[in-house]
Amino acid sequence: MNSVLAGPTASEGASEFVDNMATQQGITKAEVEKQFFASVRPTSLLKRFETPEEVAAVVAFHASTQATAINGSAVALKEA
Repeated sequence: MNSVLAGPTASEGASEFVDNMATQQGITKAEVEKQFFASVRPTSLLKRFETPEEVAAVVAFHASTQATAINGSAVALKEA
């Protein structure tokens, strides 16, 4: 069994959260994201929200015949 451990992802809900925080604080979405990763996810390697497409690509690879020799892996797309 393999698993994909997605971290903070730019889903519809996360994007809405960032938009609302930017509006409430009177700052840009980029500033909200920067503050989020500085205070809430300081160990994040990416320092940004991963895209749904990035997560989907890893899942698609693990489901493909190219990954038949991979067994028991946990692929982290998030913090260290």
